[in-house]
Amino acid sequence: MRRPLLAVVLAAALLLPTLGSAKTFKWTSQGDILTLDPHSQNEGLNIVANLWVYDGLLRYNEKFELTPALATAWEQVTPTLWRFKLREGVKFHDGSAFTADDVVFSINRALAPSSQFKSYAAGITKVTALDPLTVEIATEGGPNPVLLRQLPTLAMMSKAWSEKNNVMTPQDFNKKEESFAARNAMGTGPYMLKSREVDIKTVYAENANWWGKPTKKGNVTEIVYTPIKQNATRTAALLSGEVDFVLDPAVQDLDRLRQQVKVLDGNEQRTIYIAMDVASPELKYSNIKGKNPFADVRVREALYLSIDIETIKKAVMRGLSLPTGTMIAPQVNGWTPELGKRVPYDLNKARALLKEAGYENNLEFTLDCPNNRYINDEAICQAVVAMWAKAGMKAKLNAMPRATFFPKVGSNDTSIYLFGWGVPTFDAFYSLEALIHSKGAGAFGSFNYGNYSNPKVDKLIDAIQTEVDAAKRTAMIHEALNIVKSDFGMIPLHDQIIPWAMKKNVNAIHRADNRPVVDWITID
Repeated sequence: MRRPLLAVVLAAALLLPTLGSAKTFKWTSQGDILTLDPHSQNEGLNIVANLWVYDGLLRYNEKFELTPALATAWEQVTPTLWRFKLREGVKFHDGSAFTADDVVFSINRALAPSSQFKSYAAGITKVTALDPLTVEIATEGGPNPVLLRQLPTLAMMSKAWSEKNNVMTPQDFNKKEESFAARNAMGTGPYMLKSREVDIKTVYAENANWWGKPTKKGNVTEIVYTPIKQNATRTAALLSGEVDFVLDPAVQDLDRLRQQVKVLDGNEQRTIYIAMDVASPELKYSNIKGKNPFADVRVREALYLSIDIETIKKAVMRGLSLPTGTMIAPQVNGWTPELGKRVPYDLNKARALLKEAGYENNLEFTLDCPNNRYINDEAICQAVVAMWAKAGMKAKLNAMPRATFFPKVGSNDTSIYLFGWGVPTFDAFYSLEALIHSKGAGAFGSFNYGNYSNPKVDKLIDAIQTEVDAAKRTAMIHEALNIVKSDFGMIPLHDQIIPWAMKKNVNAIHRADNRPVVDWITID
């Protein structure tokens, strides 16, 4: 039986708004997503992509205030015990129900030895499912004052899916392990993995059954991520309309981009720094045998003093950096202007310190550096190598893609390296625990690849972890960071200023954590 013409017209008209609202968001940056395992590689771009597929118990809003996600309510039952009520009716992408058992599984998985997300589960000793929609989290040694701020980045996985696909533990990225979860993903989040071509293209489709769909702010229904290594090619792709958004536009192209497209910029809570192997009896990559020059504070100070950071800011970063003297950025709890003040550039003093330490014009070593992770990372390293040469130190630059760089330094196969560290909890403990504390259980020293160690600093960090008196806790943070600064334990360079470039019809909310939240993005 033929349908009346009017009915056909009306049916077609009803479909038009749905079809018209479907928007594909095509974006790029200089490197590919490293792994789809949400507890494997704690790295910015990876977290961005994985949080499209996986939700946390909590979420940040535009002001970085905590809001409900998979948990709708929470209370501190005792100083060391938190209780969370889970959202009813949440489904994983395969249609299975999300329950408390998945929370218990996910947090324990994030605490596994191969996980790089132990910082987001720091202090947690036990997770208990009281019923299908209630979970309790216990902390060790005392209360955890930043526990809630750890949870937005701690992805919740399906226990059943993980068991089925033999991914009960995270992929060990540093050992170049492969796993089903490294190339496949299945969560409760706003987008579902559609296809994955490593180093070519990754596509996500909207999850029509996402619990947050009724209040979703954006209109993106498909995400296409294409890595483009070359700066000029990324710029050309945006200007030609091939992509809608560039996460890391080349600083030398910004003036032109500001005239033709939309550019949003602001400070990132990420500090770029140089760390040294200060503990090995002999450096792996140096001409000095039988001893470790970087174990000598005079050599570390000379490395610091011979870096002309203002020249790097002007010539390399084109003004898009905030020189710093500490290991946390201004947005992070514990930062002060005094901590952020750098020890002044002093080439003559650097030379004198090297001579005093016995390394006048005779110190050679290799600097490991990524070439597609941070803004102008390789160019920064090139500038630093040239500056060290003026002080009488010969550094060989070993620049490499981030997929090679992270496993290399993560396995301590380095003598000195450039690194960047963001603070998603916006609290200094995140940096103190992972970067500065001596290597230990859990997340302690998990990214301290130079093996810096100071017992007094360790004691302070241990106390900071459970101190709830804000003034006392802040004073301890300042003391710990000042000791590291006087030790020249690491060499902070600058905090990144991050521009995002996009077509004029793209509306995004710039974030200090450098994470574009796609379910907030609208395309006109």
